[in-house]
Amino acid sequence: MSEKTDNSPGETSRRDFVKKTGAIAATGAAIGFPSVTFGAPNDKKLKIGVVGTGGRGGGAMMNAMNADDNVELWSMGDLYMEEATKKLEMVRKYASVRDKVSESIDGRVFSGLDSYEKVIDSGVDVILLTTPPAFRPRHFKAAVDAGIHAFVEKPCATDVAGVFDFLETSKLAAEKDLSVLCGFCYRYSQHGRPLFEKIHDGAIGEVESIHSLYYAGPVKAMPDPESRPDGMSDTEWQLQNWYNFTWLSGDGIVEQGCHNVDRISWAMQDTDPVAAFGSGGRTRPNNEGNIYDHFSITYEYENNVNCHVEWRQFLDSYNFTGDTIYGTKGIAKFGTSSAEIIGENPWNWRKPRTVKSMYDLEHEEFFGAIRSGERKDDSEWIGHSTLLAILGRTACYSGKRITWEDMTKAEQKLVPDNIDINGELPIRPSRIPGVPETQDTVFPEDNQNA
Repeated sequence: MSEKTDNSPGETSRRDFVKKTGAIAATGAAIGFPSVTFGAPNDKKLKIGVVGTGGRGGGAMMNAMNADDNVELWSMGDLYMEEATKKLEMVRKYASVRDKVSESIDGRVFSGLDSYEKVIDSGVDVILLTTPPAFRPRHFKAAVDAGIHAFVEKPCATDVAGVFDFLETSKLAAEKDLSVLCGFCYRYSQHGRPLFEKIHDGAIGEVESIHSLYYAGPVKAMPDPESRPDGMSDTEWQLQNWYNFTWLSGDGIVEQGCHNVDRISWAMQDTDPVAAFGSGGRTRPNNEGNIYDHFSITYEYENNVNCHVEWRQFLDSYNFTGDTIYGTKGIAKFGTSSAEIIGENPWNWRKPRTVKSMYDLEHEEFFGAIRSGERKDDSEWIGHSTLLAILGRTACYSGKRITWEDMTKAEQKLVPDNIDINGELPIRPSRIPGVPETQDTVFPEDNQNA
């Protein structure tokens, strides 16, 4: 792992992050709703570029084009040209956005690991970053360096080093008045916002504990190694199966269960936790993959508040996603399409006649901010929630209780500086609690409680 001096950008970002989040905790302020500064209004046709045209990339393209009347899909990039052109043809079939696809876009569809540079250089005004999250920090930096507003899909990184690189870039985004939208979409949901506002206003009293579940089926199972095409490199094999490798996906708790972690942070008004501990592992073999298929994490907060997240991906099993937030005056319940409060101040979310997708809403606010000259900035929030998920993952991998302070000081760098699609890249073993040689994190002092 690379060492940083006290004056390096990464260390400066760490100190600023710890200082800022500590101040937030002291004041009880919520960073769940993005900060705004003001710049010049924008009424030009905005050119949209997308990097990573998989399932989420296709959805984000649709959300972005539906969000504003004066935009055009200008450029696309993916590791594989076939995937990019397939998604372009899909988008062209939708009457609602067909007219917003540039007539000349076919000449600006790129492939390869450097396709993000080509999309940026094509002259886009807004970029959608929806590749596997390992690439998020470097793609975000390239976009900000070029002066482009960015939608950053969750999470913003897969390791501690990446989070602080992302936060360092966010400072430059602020200097350039660039808007940053993050993909923690539940904070834009029509039922989530009024529920969590009521929680913050004291409708259930003081929060005493939270129990959050994400029970789902497997997303992208790792194929048998014998199915690997002849001549395919280690790197390309892992990229094709990115979800199954921690350095690329962050593991399921960081890539998918981060939504639950983010909602816990939202309920706790984005204050820093004291520590986290938990357990996890695999119940079903996953060939060469090194991710877990279940995590159970406890986040400790001040005043003896414990928040529990359970995430798992099992075959043919009970599926459920939701949170139960226990307070001194009542209980708040949040589901993917429901919200209610039971207790002294009962309340139930009534579905409006016209329900709007949280994915559409977040992009509408994003483009609205760009148009009005306001600056939308979700960067501190996405960095905080991503690091919170990484803290939980690291606690489960190690089997130890890890403090937030130690996590912010830890050396954890999983993503290679140089990624050669034709290169060798050994698959590291799955992390085993209590087995030091399998671990990926170095702390300033070995003071974690076993």
